[in-house]
Amino acid sequence: MTVRAEASGPTLTYSKMRGVVAILIAFMKQRRMGLNDFIQKIATNSYPCKHPEVQSILKISQPEEPELMNANPSPPPSPSQQINLGPSSNPHATPSDFHFLKVIGKGSFGKVLLARHKAEEEFYAVKVLQKKAILKKKEEKHIMSERNVLLKNVKHPFLVGLHFSFQTADKLYFVLDYINGGELFYHLQRERCFLEPRARFYAAEIASALGYLHSLNIVYRDLKPENILLDSQGHIILTDFGLCKENIEHNGTTSTFCGTPEYLAPEVLHKQPYDRTVDWWCLGAVLYEMLYGLPPFYSRNTAEMYDNILNKPLQLKPNITNSARHLLEGLLQKDRTKRVGAKEDFMEIKNHIFFSPINWDDLINKKITPPFNPNVSGPSDLRHFDPEFTDEPVPNSIGQSSDSILITASIQEAAEAFLGFSYAPPMDSFL
Repeated sequence: MTVRAEASGPTLTYSKMRGVVAILIAFMKQRRMGLNDFIQKIATNSYPCKHPEVQSILKISQPEEPELMNANPSPPPSPSQQINLGPSSNPHATPSDFHFLKVIGKGSFGKVLLARHKAEEEFYAVKVLQKKAILKKKEEKHIMSERNVLLKNVKHPFLVGLHFSFQTADKLYFVLDYINGGELFYHLQRERCFLEPRARFYAAEIASALGYLHSLNIVYRDLKPENILLDSQGHIILTDFGLCKENIEHNGTTSTFCGTPEYLAPEVLHKQPYDRTVDWWCLGAVLYEMLYGLPPFYSRNTAEMYDNILNKPLQLKPNITNSARHLLEGLLQKDRTKRVGAKEDFMEIKNHIFFSPINWDDLINKKITPPFNPNVSGPSDLRHFDPEFTDEPVPNSIGQSSDSILITASIQEAAEAFLGFSYAPPMDSFL
């Protein structure tokens, strides 16, 4: 059996077609993994690529911030370490305030659920994290960083908003905007790639969100289609701030090895100090993927992919405009000092010829009609969520409050691990 794409094109045999499908499935599964888990997995396997730089990258070493990658994690915390997170700004909030309806996402430390507040009858996305898993991997700092960034982002139209947060003895709860237009990754899976005007619209809204974070001296560091949502009208919403780095001034740098393999910038792989231009590299990788269907240096072999990122010249097919080509070449410049955005940050992106059709004032005010409308009928419309999540039963434990554990727990052992996590906005924020 053969399938012909075109009369004059090459023959696609059944076995080759199965191979293509296998590559895509492996690609999608791989991307669901966090970098920490992924590197620990590949470190135990051999790869044909023996490039010394790549081999250096694949070695599990102690990074600047040890909680990001720990090759020898400490034993699981004892129950006495499941601690009080400190005085809460919203002491009356409990899991029993919500009806937890569906699982809509999963991560390393817990799940994201669609929930309806019983009193307000409003729908929220509630991110529920297991303290035990966070403490085991020593990720308290990054969970608190995510919360801190969320508190700063409530006023930007393309960043997910935090309504309030609270905690029980064993879990942390982020109560977030509910966004049900689907992950950009989900739509790319279905459509393979986007036409250039649609890709430009998304890239502009993403760039606006990144520029705003940079204005707050925050580097995002983990831009990828899985962290980019569409709202019910089709506008971009950036989410998941767990890898954000705060307090990076203009020209300031950091050196933590973190991110997602397909989108790691060369300077990160080189374990060199890097700055906010790392986000513009990631924007280039996402724009490339929107236009071509896969990240720019992708390979199923991760060692080979890292070698490609470090050494392979960028290859662009001729089916895009010159302005798109010029922007991709500028964003995916391996030398960060020559990258678009290195001198004037977001202003360079705004002023690039690729974005000349964009009225940035209209964009930030959501006056530009999105090129794609998710056409959701309401909050209960889950058509754009992956059935991998929504088919999963809601755990009974999600809505159970276990504050009584605190009575017998040895609270003082780690009482400041999540001190100040709880948050409730000022009263006028609801008006």
